[in-house]
Formats: sequence, C-alpha cells, structure tokens
Amino acid sequence: MTAFKTIRIGTRGSALARAQAKWVGARLQERYPGLTVELSIIKTKGDIMQDVSLAAIGGKGLFVKEIEDALLKGEIDLAVHSLKDLPAALPEGLKIGAIPKREDPRDVIISRDRLKLEALPRGARIGTGSLRRSVQLLELLPDLEIVPLRGNLDTRIKKIETENLTGIIVAAAGLRRLGWVEKAAQFLPVETMLPAVGQGALGIEICEGRNMEEQVAFLQDPATGLEIAAERAFLEEIGGGCRLPIAGFGMMRNETILLRGLVGSPDGRIIIRDKVTGPAGQAGELGRRLAQGLISKGGRELLAGGG
Repeated sequence: MTAFKTIRIGTRGSALARAQAKWVGARLQERYPGLTVELSIIKTKGDIMQDVSLAAIGGKGLFVKEIEDALLKGEIDLAVHSLKDLPAALPEGLKIGAIPKREDPRDVIISRDRLKLEALPRGARIGTGSLRRSVQLLELLPDLEIVPLRGNLDTRIKKIETENLTGIIVAAAGLRRLGWVEKAAQFLPVETMLPAVGQGALGIEICEGRNMEEQVAFLQDPATGLEIAAERAFLEEIGGGCRLPIAGFGMMRNETILLRGLVGSPDGRIIIRDKVTGPAGQAGELGRRLAQGLISKGGRELLAGGG
C-alpha cells in the first residue's frame, strides 16, 4: 500500500463489533504487508441507551451516527458496521466502499433445554427487541410472550437466566463470527423468519474523495453486493424506519435475484408479504418494485400510520 501506512478503523465496542473490525483489519494486513491497523472504539447513542426501545429513540441509525461523525471529521479512515444497522440513506460525503461475502443471514433461537421453535410451550417467554422478529414469531405461535430485549449479544444470552426467559432470537451471523454456534438450538429458515435488510453482511463505510475506495475494493463480494443493493433499494423505497416491522432478503442464483419482503403493523395484526424475481443486473429496480408491490397491497396505510 502506498497511500497509507496506518489505517484507523472505527467500530462499536461490543465483542461482536470488535471481532468484525478485527477481521477486516486482518484482511487489509494480508493484502498490504507492513500496514498498521488501529481500532478506534466509539460509543454510540444506541449503545448507551439500552433501556429504551429503538423505535422510541430514533431507530437503528443511532448505532452508527457517532462513528459516521468521526469518519467525516477524519478521526478514522473507515468504519465497519453490521449492514443491518445502516439506514438506507447515508450522510452526504459517505458511501459504502465494500461489502464482503455475507455470513449466514438467518436468525437462530437460543433456548433453555435447547428447545426448538415448534417445541416451545404455551406462554413461553421469548426475548427480542426486534419488531420484525416479534410479529413473525407471534404469527407462528400466538401464545408466546414477547419480552423486550436489547443489549450486546453476550448480554442478551445472559438474560435467558437473569430475566427467566425460555429463549431469545438473535442473528446467526453474530454467533458464527464469535465462535458461539453451539449455543444455537435451531437455525430458522428465511421462509419462517424473514431476515432484516442486510442481515449477515458487513458494510465498510468510507469518505468520498479520500482515496480509500481503491484500497478496500478487493473486499467486495459481487454476489453479496447485488443482493444487498436489491435489499437496500427496497428499504429506501418503502421507508418506515424502526416504527414498523420490515424485512427484506435477496438471494442470488445464476444471475437472478429472488427478493422477498415483508411489512406489518407494530402489533402484528397485519402482515403483508411479497416477492419478486429478476436479473441481478437490475437489483435496484427489483428492490423498488418489491416495495411498490407491498405498498399497493396495503402497506400504504401502514406507512401512513393507519396500521
């Protein structure tokens, strides 16, 4: 590497965020021998206010704002995010420089006695802070008690005991990246639990015009990039933020993308699903078409607050 002898990577302070940033740092050092990588741990408002729901304090962007501010100020050279934490619209001057190959996009259940979803007893207490997960769970098992849950992955796992939960639902990718796969009682198929937009993928965020794009371009996975482009176009078109349950997942096969989407009312009484298929080269258009399909099927009323 000629332009940089040191690269400063900004990330959140959780074990998972640090592991993700270290993975990116290691790939950079493999590519550019002699490069020094420095991790900059940045606390975000979302990390600090863990006793309040995301919807109440402004949505998932609260996990990235302070990191993006540091990037814009030049205090860090790039940021590593879980892509599902990145809002559809980025601040002016910032862009996603690379999206590495996606990890497992599914959700998993971690439970007492390793109970699977279909074996949960009536009234089982399941922890999640995600509207998306809550409404899909209650659609399958209306007798569950959903317990609001936030915090880092290790904290949420501990709350199975401290909050007397039957289990929790979390992203499979986090368990895999931390080497905790054995904790999962069951991996939930995407047909059962549609993932969040970007789930399982990392987003490497950079500043435009600082010569960083060419340095991280080797990390881009073409197939993942197209899937994410479709999902994020869907998210941007449909809007809704964190106040509605929204899910979107694209899967590329043989230059074709199958894109599934979901929008619902916060109480789960209304859930609207749709899917589109088309050429991977039209990823953005597929995302917009899926959003428009959901809107025409009743999503307009939900997005306007009528759900």
